[in-house]
Amino acid sequence: MKSGNTDSTILDKKQALAKAEHFCAYQERSQKEVRYKLVEWGMRGDELEEVLSELIVNNFLNEERFAKQYASGKFGIKKWGRIKIKQGLKLKGVPDRILQKALYSLDDDDYMETLQTLALKKAGVMQESNPIKKKMKLVAYLQGRGFETDLILLALKASNLN
Repeated sequence: MKSGNTDSTILDKKQALAKAEHFCAYQERSQKEVRYKLVEWGMRGDELEEVLSELIVNNFLNEERFAKQYASGKFGIKKWGRIKIKQGLKLKGVPDRILQKALYSLDDDDYMETLQTLALKKAGVMQESNPIKKKMKLVAYLQGRGFETDLILLALKASNLN
């Protein structure tokens, strides 16, 4: 039981809808996040589904909009690659069809430019003197950021970091 949480149960569907609308208006949410929150607030069964439907109809909840914003935010701010973004969206319960749309909404030129920038920046601070080990560490770092191996190798070649 959470201490200090006074709104753990909401019996009224109207109250739950108002609170969920505020929750969704604050920032984009996935259906899975909203469903979890409604359950946390005491909503179950048909009432929960009705509230979700109402949120979708009134455009407070839009899975495609959420996925595109998530992808662009994680790429633009955190500099994540498509693999890591895909994993994050899967954890949020986004369907594959929508997930693919969100990933393809990222600009390919920006994507490669970001990858090259990250590679050059990391290569500049690495202490490794052995070029093979340095390349392996660089590839591992960029894979950890969620970038695809084939694109990493292209970026390294283009940046003369081979």
